[in-house]
Amino acid sequence: MSYAKGLEGIIAGETAISQINEEAGGLRYRGYALNELCEKSTFEEVAFLLLYGHLPNRAELAAYRQTLLNLRALPERLRLLLEQLPKEAHPMDLLRTSTSALGCFEPESPQRDQYAIANQLLASFASCMLYWWIFHRDGRRIDTRGGDDTIAGHFLHVLHNKTPDETHRRALDVSLILYAEHEFNASTFTARVIASTLSDFHSAITGAIGALRGPLHGGANEAAMELIQRYRTPDEAEAGILQSLKNKEKIMGFGHRVYKHSDPRSDVIKEWARKLAAMSEEGQRQFAVAERIEAVMRREKNLFPNLDFYSAIVYNRCGIPTPLFTPLFVMSRVTGWSAHIMEQRAQNRIIRPSSEYTGPAPRAIIPLAQR
Repeated sequence: MSYAKGLEGIIAGETAISQINEEAGGLRYRGYALNELCEKSTFEEVAFLLLYGHLPNRAELAAYRQTLLNLRALPERLRLLLEQLPKEAHPMDLLRTSTSALGCFEPESPQRDQYAIANQLLASFASCMLYWWIFHRDGRRIDTRGGDDTIAGHFLHVLHNKTPDETHRRALDVSLILYAEHEFNASTFTARVIASTLSDFHSAITGAIGALRGPLHGGANEAAMELIQRYRTPDEAEAGILQSLKNKEKIMGFGHRVYKHSDPRSDVIKEWARKLAAMSEEGQRQFAVAERIEAVMRREKNLFPNLDFYSAIVYNRCGIPTPLFTPLFVMSRVTGWSAHIMEQRAQNRIIRPSSEYTGPAPRAIIPLAQR
């Protein structure tokens, strides 16, 4: 029996949700080219597409945005729990716990089907994250119901307590589109494995968050920001990266398991990073450092930036604290996870791969007195 480490190159199932084909332009969501969705659609339209299978018309989009707006409020018991979670907790742990708690407080049932759960999680993740963040840092109990009618605008409005600049809002909106779905990645596959056991929706999402928390999957955007902020000038960055490579250190934000030549999502987010960086001297400095790091990595290791690298600059220029970068990934990817859970349930067979045994040969037990 042949196998591949990490299941690389192994087809583990069928999906109609997204397709990765580097030679044919990169990534498509339900047949639509991702770069075209970023240019012509909003994140709410893409969320609707992933969950319901088609792009909404004007009336459907208005109704869907209102549905999500109505779901922003958090149950009182969840707010109390968020206040009890430690300030020092990682925000990913907060979202994992919030998801599990919602599964207890408002579980999936005939009256609350999988679409209702998916939409509640999509609408409330920003509320959970910001309620906890602001309570523990400013001592305020915020009202999570108001703000912009888009998820990106709502997040920035609540975080900064003011209406966001349209360029920042749209940059974050595009980022959420780019992060929404990516075929059978580690967290999505985790969600499908859990769903295949006929477990509940909240458990599958909780497991997916746990998988994304690992630094080899999520978290690279946080590491990329730390790297970029480490250097003041492009020359200093080049010298530092060369030394890190000499020391055989891993440079986060470069390369990708399924892309061999470039990450098509990176090209889109890089232009938004360039646009936001041009608005301030600090942004221009960050972007110049990032481009030099990219040049060194291409020259020395033939590695390209993935989505996480320039996303770090976009989030930083939007005034988002670095610990919230990966939770923003969750805020977006919950749409893809939810679509995959629904797809797995529709044609389910429990996912149970085989393994190749590498342990000891058959042996007899030596009596205890003789060992």
